[in-house]
Amino acid sequence: MSRFWNEKTNSIEPYVAGEQPKPGQKIIKLNTNENPYPATPKVSKVMENLDIGLLARYPETSSVMVREELAKYFGVRPEQVFCGNGSDEVLAFAFQAFFEAGENARPLLVPDISYSFYPVYASLYSIPLKKIPLKEDFSIDVEAFCQPEGGVAFANPNAPTSLKLPLTEVEKILKANPDHVVLVDEAYAAFSDETARVLLPKYKNLLVTGTLSKSHSLAGVRLGFAIGDEELIEGLCRIRDSFNSYPVDCIAQRVAAVTVEDKEWVAENVSKICATRDRIKEELRKRGWTMPDSKTNFLFAKPCGIGADSLYTKLREKGILVRYFNKPRINEYLRITIGTDEEMDALLKAVDEIAEGK
Repeated sequence: MSRFWNEKTNSIEPYVAGEQPKPGQKIIKLNTNENPYPATPKVSKVMENLDIGLLARYPETSSVMVREELAKYFGVRPEQVFCGNGSDEVLAFAFQAFFEAGENARPLLVPDISYSFYPVYASLYSIPLKKIPLKEDFSIDVEAFCQPEGGVAFANPNAPTSLKLPLTEVEKILKANPDHVVLVDEAYAAFSDETARVLLPKYKNLLVTGTLSKSHSLAGVRLGFAIGDEELIEGLCRIRDSFNSYPVDCIAQRVAAVTVEDKEWVAENVSKICATRDRIKEELRKRGWTMPDSKTNFLFAKPCGIGADSLYTKLREKGILVRYFNKPRINEYLRITIGTDEEMDALLKAVDEIAEGK
């Protein structure tokens, strides 16, 4: 509490990011769902050839070079693409652009267990929120999202549960909310086998958001995007230009453009992550662990023979960071980012040592 803060600042509960290691600290970092592999080598050429004179000027406002590459990558028009500083900023713009604020507004529907930035943004922008409980198996209750309220937002695949909602079910939600935006957060869709983008030609109320942090190894650059009908993109631009009309810096735009262009590099890394994910999933199941069938770059796993909170602490003592959420229904699970094969083997070794009391 501070006497200088306004009521909103005093009452808000900010998002809590995963722990970041200190400079020089040797850590196996499996807690923030980053890509363990580097971005395309083409990024190095961009940096080597960068005209530093560009830094004296404001960047191009609409990130046109990134939007054009993303449009080619996803098979849409550049006018259907919006870019921002990470998908978190894009989500913030979307919440302000499409969901009504105020006590009398109809509530935005979100899953009760999902990306924890959703309730933070709803509180920050005074958007009424209705949390829809996930089913016992952590799947989304589709029928509950088919009630006509003030809009829908959910991650698919979901985080931290790692489960994917089939497109047939996504389409049910879209059909049931024709007059409100349905925001599908596809931060992890590259590690799945489906994307809601294929539904864009049929539904003008669909907004799909994404990020280059996970699949494209650009978490440090902060480049997120949204894809939707041009009317929705215009709405995002109106909010952006009322807040910060130069959001994506000139270096990030150039780095992102060449990274998106190198499809083969990205696809190879995604394939390696998925193969490692499936291998480690089976190894942990052999050890008695239980977990949903992940369609992301992480596992949502319940340890065997030891509490998740205790294992989290013991792994941290061994220099391995994973994510633990001390919240109802999920406090027996750990969220484990998929690292390199060497990092994941180190995790298995540490798990075995802890189980043996070493």
